[in-house]
Amino acid sequence: MSALANLRARWAKTVPFQVLPPLKWAAQQPTYRAAQPTIITDALTRSQRRPSGNWFAFAASDRIGTRPHRVEVGGVELVAWRSDDGALRVGPGACPHLGADLSTGRVDRGALVCPWHGLRLAGDCREFGWRPYPSHDDGVLAWVRLDRVGGEQPTDRPVPSQRPTGVQMAAVTRLVGRCEPRDIIANRLDPWHGAWFHPYSFTRLEVLSAPPTGTEVPPEQDRFLVAVTFRIGRFGVPVIAEFTAPEPRTIVMRIVDGEGSGSVVETHATPVGVDADGAPRTAVLEAVVAHSDRPGFEYALRGAALIKPLMRGAATRLWRDDLAYAERLYRLRAAR
Repeated sequence: MSALANLRARWAKTVPFQVLPPLKWAAQQPTYRAAQPTIITDALTRSQRRPSGNWFAFAASDRIGTRPHRVEVGGVELVAWRSDDGALRVGPGACPHLGADLSTGRVDRGALVCPWHGLRLAGDCREFGWRPYPSHDDGVLAWVRLDRVGGEQPTDRPVPSQRPTGVQMAAVTRLVGRCEPRDIIANRLDPWHGAWFHPYSFTRLEVLSAPPTGTEVPPEQDRFLVAVTFRIGRFGVPVIAEFTAPEPRTIVMRIVDGEGSGSVVETHATPVGVDADGAPRTAVLEAVVAHSDRPGFEYALRGAALIKPLMRGAATRLWRDDLAYAERLYRLRAAR
């Protein structure tokens, strides 16, 4: 083995990056023939039939502390906080006494205290009929169960996502667009647009397999398998990833081969409500849960305070573009 080849072999074992040759955007292989609308729409239809148990992801876990946090889900005003033992609490955002905004209150000894008249809310308030909603904290995302909004058979927990075990780093970004949750999911069920619409993030993208069309597809075939190189400037990290829709408002991209195998990117589409013009608003919560077997990954965790903002920044840039995509899907559908 030559000295250069030996150096390349050592580099591949210690550093996951590859130097990418210059590539003109217009010189990429077109993907419009493979991106058949029926494949995408049928995959979307199947995803919308899956149960959710009426659970909605609404915030990153680390955004919820002992200060009340206001959020709206499905047109319902909510307030979230943590009790003294760190448990997540979520309830109606209006005080049952005279309608005060509970997110402007305070948490005292685990109870939420209304800022207008001092009503303490820690659990069911039988006098005024206020009661918290079922909630769940999975360590990355905070969830609430809203049975009237979901309209399905409720479950005790959200549909689980298989996240990496062992050492990991998670970052969550949240944006809101004028569209419906299905438009967010449809965007992610079109992997063919990645390298064209996001050349700053993806290159060398090839859809290795896509699910067949139809309303009934075996679970093992109902996925997209994609070879793609994540771009970081002139460097790239090649991986193979699968895209699945475990429930109506979630897409999971899991790296199945290559650097960071087992890492996942969960895209959750949560209805917020309607704006002043009556258009639907949907929140995108993208949770990146990164994992690597490389020894150096544990050292990277020491710089998590610096790395997580970069992870969130990359996801935010991506979703600013993809929300424009999803919003246009909604406008075209609404016009019809």
